[in-house]
Parts: sequence; structure tokens; C-alpha cells
Amino acid sequence: MTGNPILDSALILGGVGLFFGFVIALVNKKFRVWEDPRIVGVEERLPNTNCGACSQPGCRAFAEAVVAGQHQPTDCTVMSSDDIEDVANYLGVDAGEANKRVARLLCAGGHGEAHRNADYAGFESCKAAAAVAGGGKGCTWGCLGLADCEIVCDLDAIFMNEDGLPVVIPEKCTACNDCVETCPKDLFVLMPMDQKLIVQCRNLVHGDEAVAMCSVACNACTRCVADAAPGLIEMVDNLAVIDYEKNTLADPDAISRCPTNAIVWVEGQQFPMSSREPEKRAV
Repeated sequence: MTGNPILDSALILGGVGLFFGFVIALVNKKFRVWEDPRIVGVEERLPNTNCGACSQPGCRAFAEAVVAGQHQPTDCTVMSSDDIEDVANYLGVDAGEANKRVARLLCAGGHGEAHRNADYAGFESCKAAAAVAGGGKGCTWGCLGLADCEIVCDLDAIFMNEDGLPVVIPEKCTACNDCVETCPKDLFVLMPMDQKLIVQCRNLVHGDEAVAMCSVACNACTRCVADAAPGLIEMVDNLAVIDYEKNTLADPDAISRCPTNAIVWVEGQQFPMSSREPEKRAV
């Protein structure tokens, strides 16, 4: 000790600081986890929207998966083709073949097809309407047409057509999953574009009773099961269900005898374009 309280305090604090600094450095060296520096390089080239369309929780996780070889650059549905090539060239890998995914609506019962038991006059929201006796439609499983999905889509990839159904524009859709999460009827699913056979119904009742509520409901007639490749379609609880693991067996023949057009073959956009695309609704 020097006899100077201030200097003694400084020496003690300095010694303590050096000691703990040494301990921290030693622990860091022993337990430090090495990280591939390419992860940062890939992350910097990503759009950083953290949309989750790639099935990862964010762009950082996607970068880690790409570097690890668990994903291909094309699995990012938001990047342009040039950006995808940039990531592929940076890593020295193939960009991969993109199988674009889009949101599909499992309902075709709009104003002209679905019977209404009552008119809903409350807050204009599908979630609010669903909480009030299912929303007024006879088919309580069907689309309520109040545009929650259109409003939540930040990319303007959804608009409501003249029949009161949401139309997804494939060129704008990034499969971000927002519409899937917001639909109170669970009617949206994300599908690869090459899955062209779609059952546009989530019918919960049987046969004529379903058709009485909606003219395009699946009536469980089983004709599609008979006309499709073996094992491609089966009836589950009065509804045709497609096994997309056998998608290569799908062809338009499966829809040829459907009496209600509940099962369709979709090339590109799911529903026909209306005369114009309505302006985006204000939130």
C-alpha cells in the first residue's frame, strides 16, 4: 500500500479488473462457439423482411440453413432472381430450382353460391363475424368475405372479387403466411404452384345438405376418387382429400365428373380476374 487512499483504491480496482478480465478472456477462449463467417455474408444479401415464407423464423435463421446446406437460395420467395444468383455465387452453390408457393383458398362459395341465413351488420371483420353465430352464412365453414386477408396482406397480393371472395395474385404472393394466420375459418393454405388439383371446400356435413347450403360444396359423391389415380384422392368425413405426396399422379381427369365443381384444376390464379382489381382497403 502507498499510504494514499485514492491511489490504493485505484490499484485495488485495477487489480480486480485485470483479474476478472483474464478470467473472462480464458472462459471465452475455452467456450467460444465458432460461427461460419459466410452466414453474415448471406444474411447481408437477404431482404431482411423476416417474413417466414421460407419456413424459417427469420432471415438470420435462413442464412444459417443455407450455409448448412439445409435450404437452397431459391427457398427465399421474396428475393429477385438476380439476388438469388448473388447468394448462390457467394457460396459457390447451385441456386436450386424454385417451386413457387402461393396461398390458396379452400372455398369457392361467394355471394352467388352460398346461402345466407342472416345478414351480418356488425364490425366489418371476418374474426368479428365468425364470433357471432358463425357470420350468417348457411355453410358455417365457408369464407365470410369481409377481407381480413386482403387487409393483412402488405404486398397487395389479395383483392376481393365481385363474388365476395379473396383472389390471390400469384405474381405478388410470397407465401408469407399472413393470410393463413388471420383467417378465422382456416381456409387459406400455402401450396406449391405445381399442385394444381384443389378441393375448394371444407364441407362439414353430408351430401345434399351441403349443396343446399352452397352450390359448389363437395357432396361426397366419390366420383373424383374413382376418376383419379389410385390413392390420390380419398373421402374423409364427407370431403374429398388429396394426397399431395402423390402429386405427380394428378391430372385434370379427376375433376371431369364433379357435379358441383368443388374440385378444380388450377393453372396460375385460382379465381378468374374480375373486371378490375379494387383498391386496397384501409386498415
